[in-house]
Amino acid sequence: MNGPDVQHFHDADTGTLSYVVSDPASGAAAVIDPLLGFSMSSGRIDDRQARDIIAWLRDHQLRLHWILETHAHADHLSAAQYIKSELGGSTGIGEGICAVQQRFAHIFNYKPPFRADGHQFDRLFADGEAFALGELTVRVIATPGHTSDSITYLVGDAAFPGDSIFMPDYGTARCDFPGGDAGQLYDSIQALLALPPDTRLFMCHDYRPNERELRFEATVREQADTNIHVRRGTRREDFVRMREQRDATLDLPRLLLPAIQVNIRAGNLPPAEDNQVAYLKIPLDYL
Repeated sequence: MNGPDVQHFHDADTGTLSYVVSDPASGAAAVIDPLLGFSMSSGRIDDRQARDIIAWLRDHQLRLHWILETHAHADHLSAAQYIKSELGGSTGIGEGICAVQQRFAHIFNYKPPFRADGHQFDRLFADGEAFALGELTVRVIATPGHTSDSITYLVGDAAFPGDSIFMPDYGTARCDFPGGDAGQLYDSIQALLALPPDTRLFMCHDYRPNERELRFEATVREQADTNIHVRRGTRREDFVRMREQRDATLDLPRLLLPAIQVNIRAGNLPPAEDNQVAYLKIPLDYL
């Protein structure tokens, strides 16, 4: 099985991994889950990692075709539009984004011209859909559970499952966001574990338990053998019970409210008001 070249970019503040995935034969590239830094205290945007990704693409003479999101992230802002403005490319996400937009449009009381129909993205992907990255084929696998719009991109022997699964010593993602479902996540992970054993899974986060060194890649075989939440033989009902009990103890991500407002817009900031300043909304006593 032919595989792409994969370069990671790590944000230590959020534990987020972003990737440049490229076809060695043609130089066609995709960026997966690009991050835009954000300060809650000042409201300022930090584009350093996005600029690093752009520089990498240019230095390696790669042609950017796609900017892909595995889901609408709740822990960091997307740099999709920043990168697109510099290098072009088409944005893509799973078609479940429409349901996510509908839920959060209600929470934030969004009115027209905001539309919860996914038009902010260039492409909405359905389960089983495939598209080209140079001479490679990217296959889309719907992996809901963490969120209803979660998808995995499978490129040759490399898969990018977003937040659905983490390194084996950390386990799996929470399922208590609007639209999340622990039973769905279990089923989605079983689909991932049914991939060929040597398939490389590239994580969207590494929270480095026990302060170990950064890790972001594990094979399907490693996950099936050692994942602390869903190793081979774990029963669905036991996983659901564990996940729901664990989720009940977790605080909301600190960047949930700003991040989701940008990410359901495909990385676009909210429209500026008549003073030419864009604002993010914070609903009080709601969540």
